[in-house]
Amino acid sequence: MNKITALNVFRRVVEMGTFKAAADDLHLSQAAVSKNINELEAFLGIALINRTTRRLSVTESGMDYYGQICGVLDSLDAADQSIMAATFTPRGRLRVGVPMSYGLIRLNPLICEFQRRYPAISIEVNLSDTYMDLVDQGLDVVIRGAAALDDSTLRAKPLCEVRRVLCAAPDYLKEAGRPARPEDLKSHNCLLYSLSSSPRKWFFTREAESVAVELKPASFCANNGIALKQAAVQGLGVILVPKEFVSNELADGTLIKLLPDWQPDPHALFAVYPFHKEQSPKVRLFIEFIVKAFQLR
Repeated sequence: MNKITALNVFRRVVEMGTFKAAADDLHLSQAAVSKNINELEAFLGIALINRTTRRLSVTESGMDYYGQICGVLDSLDAADQSIMAATFTPRGRLRVGVPMSYGLIRLNPLICEFQRRYPAISIEVNLSDTYMDLVDQGLDVVIRGAAALDDSTLRAKPLCEVRRVLCAAPDYLKEAGRPARPEDLKSHNCLLYSLSSSPRKWFFTREAESVAVELKPASFCANNGIALKQAAVQGLGVILVPKEFVSNELADGTLIKLLPDWQPDPHALFAVYPFHKEQSPKVRLFIEFIVKAFQLR
């Protein structure tokens, strides 16, 4: 038994929850993962993982052991990295997931700049507005909005607050009128982002006042912010999108900002990555780069 390999395999099984997920993550066969766990348990003389045909669960002793070995493995990896740092150039493939519209407008130019600075790292960008699972899709980093992380195997670095703006085309407002308060939106044709956790409910604040507006069913909805902007420009209705999506249209009057005294609830953007990749040089370098890029905005 290779003790370090067996410890890493055990750690990934605990963190990933299944032998298959750990095997995929470590690029091993399930048989190899099972063999390492069996040999480690035989060496220790104790069961670390209970497994049945349907599920596995970590024993109490296994969780105690997991807590102790993580620090040891991290220390070994940190020692390796400190020695290699002076001469090692980060290289390999970095797979990044980004939201479609915000990715094209803001994130992809930064990713291109990162690749230009570090040509030994090849980058694969996955653009999608749907939820991307890092493990299932084999991604190293995902840029996404998140209020909180409910997965202990993930880490997140805050990037920025995404300010959104309520707006509509002059032709639409000429016909439908301009809302004076958030509640007036109930009678307007609001164009909805279908991937929102609550597409038909918009939230606004003004000083200490908060309002939640329940909207009527939309005549037009889309799973992409740029598509919503295009519909609003055509006079189809009111949109609530990140300000960066419509900055040019607001500047030239193609779209008009509405309810300027009211602030839509802000969204935050995070760089999310698996816990076990914190020590990966290419992942760490990319996270540091993207965080700094947003700090300099």
